Amino acid sequence: MTEKCKVFVDLNAATLDKSDEPYGMIKNAAIAVVDGVIDWVGLVTAVPETFKTAPRISLGGRLVTPGLIDCHTHIVHGGDRAVEFEMRLNGASYEEVARAGGGIVSTVKATRAATEDELLTDALRRVDVLIAEGVTCIEVKSGYGLDVETELRMLRVARAIMANRAIVIKTSFLGAHATPTEYVGRDDAYIDEVCIPTLRAAHAEGLVDAVDGFCEGIAFQPAQIARVFDVARELGLPVKLHAEQLSNLGGAKLAASYGATSADHIEYLDEDGVQAMADAGTVAVILPGAFYTLRETQAPPIDLLRKHNVPMALATDINPGSSPLNSLLLTLNMGCTLFRMTPEEALRGVTQHAARALGVHDSGTIAAGMRADLAVWDIRHPAELAYRIGFNPLHSRIFGGSV
Repeated sequence: MTEKCKVFVDLNAATLDKSDEPYGMIKNAAIAVVDGVIDWVGLVTAVPETFKTAPRISLGGRLVTPGLIDCHTHIVHGGDRAVEFEMRLNGASYEEVARAGGGIVSTVKATRAATEDELLTDALRRVDVLIAEGVTCIEVKSGYGLDVETELRMLRVARAIMANRAIVIKTSFLGAHATPTEYVGRDDAYIDEVCIPTLRAAHAEGLVDAVDGFCEGIAFQPAQIARVFDVARELGLPVKLHAEQLSNLGGAKLAASYGATSADHIEYLDEDGVQAMADAGTVAVILPGAFYTLRETQAPPIDLLRKHNVPMALATDINPGSSPLNSLLLTLNMGCTLFRMTPEEALRGVTQHAARALGVHDSGTIAAGMRADLAVWDIRHPAELAYRIGFNPLHSRIFGGSV
């Protein structure tokens, strides 16, 4: 047995793996880890002989879940939009702010002005908050550069996060996020002259794990998104989409037709769109932070998603405008209180289904073959993670088998 083998004992495991038990719960459990990967999980009384001499680490009867996954963030950006927050409280809608030159475009200006070091320093502050909540994997989007230089800079910063912290980072190219001021009224030209060439450059540099877009009246039409997705398909990159947030343009159905890993926001999604997602295996990413911040009233169709067995992920959508939410634990509570998701749906939404939304196959459950990325909690029941507000019960985080 190698020194890299260890057995975590004296724990209750919410495995979220296939099981008849709620949360896939195994009480009085043990988890055997070899070289940072889970080799075995089961009752502590049934630890295989192979691990009898391995070092044992007691977790004191605590609850263990998979490490949490934040599968939709804009965590790399410059500046803030506190003034626009104030504008909205004084009656302006998100769309009115955007059409007045605010919104995404204002963050573009701040992000273009920031150096790589400045962007990284600010991003790490946000990442550290998530790490302290048991997060072990974060998706990071570009989309606040909207020119070749800054989009590539954002993606390089995203990669640098993983070099500076014990965290898995998955990047999404979001060049089709908005039209910059220099291309106002020329959306198609922006897609052809900036977005697609930048995607190709980012892919050539190894900076892209997936391709995203914003399909909305204040952003891009389905036909424009399709041109970007065609290039993603050519490059062998999976796609995802901000869809049906403010209206129904059929974005989720478009994304599903490309086999998208996820369609995100989806407040205005109809049953045809839900069926298309179900047929394609596309995950619905629910983002209560934006719904809350924008004071929306149209909730995502949770019951339809359940009816068609569409997996539901939850994420913070950390961004400076519509979701300045830096807590995945609070997101769990918001998914339950705002949208009536169950605590188990919410927890699966930031583990098992969040991994699926990112196309990640080695995280999200506690099972043999999965990375030993775990969160250890000072709680008795998994529902406590969604129940409490403003309270962090994390005891410790295990990343790649290391506490």
